[in-house]
Amino acid sequence: MQQAAGSSGSISLNPDSKRTSMSELLGVELPIIQAPMAGVSTPQLAAAVCNAGGLGSLGAGATNAAGARRMIHELQSLTDKPFNINVFVHQAPIHDTEHQTEWLKWLAPHFQAFDTEPPTQLDALYTSFTDDPDMLAMLLETRPPIVSFHFGLPSSQAIAALKTAGISLFATATSLEEAIAIERAGLDAIVAQGFEAGGHRGMFDPQAADTQLSTAALTRQLVDATHLPIIAAGGIMNGEAIAAALANGAVAAQLGTAFIACPESSADAAYRDALTGPAAHDTRMTSIVSGRPARILANRFVSLMEDPSCPTPPDYPLTYAAGKALNAAARSKGETGFGAQWAGKGAPLVRAIPAEELMKVLIREWEATQA
Repeated sequence: MQQAAGSSGSISLNPDSKRTSMSELLGVELPIIQAPMAGVSTPQLAAAVCNAGGLGSLGAGATNAAGARRMIHELQSLTDKPFNINVFVHQAPIHDTEHQTEWLKWLAPHFQAFDTEPPTQLDALYTSFTDDPDMLAMLLETRPPIVSFHFGLPSSQAIAALKTAGISLFATATSLEEAIAIERAGLDAIVAQGFEAGGHRGMFDPQAADTQLSTAALTRQLVDATHLPIIAAGGIMNGEAIAAALANGAVAAQLGTAFIACPESSADAAYRDALTGPAAHDTRMTSIVSGRPARILANRFVSLMEDPSCPTPPDYPLTYAAGKALNAAARSKGETGFGAQWAGKGAPLVRAIPAEELMKVLIREWEATQA
């Protein structure tokens, strides 16, 4: 099996081939990628996927360089296989005091329902990779095999430095325009995130019109219009869907929601209960939780957006600061319906089994389509 990037050198890609095999692209045996899912993925989950022949991933978007370093070291202690580290490359938020005050005033009654008051100001909880030289320095030192970008692209200097270090680079695209930008930036592969996907949309500009292309439609469009390998993401929950993505021209399928119910994820009990209950059949795209469009299980927090008086949320991640505070207030009173319970449209197909077992099931299902 070909080795992935790292101290042994970067992954070798054929720029003229869109159907590069997984062993050539990632150094792994199977066309299955566990989505990074910042806040939900763990070294244990990623390692289980890696050791089963897929590509495990860790989301570093919600931590700093020290936290990401600890996750990488723990993952490396659990597997010697290639893995992916994902970072957020979001635009810095605009601190509009009047807008933020309006948002907090609107949320105040919901905080008061749980005997507390909203925060007096909103802070940017997460630093964009663009503004985080410590994260870049840490990645250049630890040299994970793969680094992937969500919400945009870093500077050409950062890209060049990571590639010089032998790290292969992926980025999320929700449209052809974003995919072209990724290709022009010299990255190695594109993650085609369809509208069915759970969690945050990877749109470079969250204020732009969303094409809302399905995973199948976006994958096919990017396969036809670009020269990079395409990874399909969104609504993929079983081996049949993996086979369909590959038949559509993708070199791999990325699954996120499918792994949330695995015991190795860090999802709490309330999240797991919601994911395996009636709420799984109703997901919504909303910015009310974090300030960026994201697909979530329909819960009490999501229902607030139906209020016609709901103002436009502040920029990401400022809105997230208020959302996390409201969730904490609600949980202190035993209410769990204000959590960021991200999930894709395939949520009803989730299976609450260990990641290693899920990988075996996915492989059997995929292989059955080849018979």
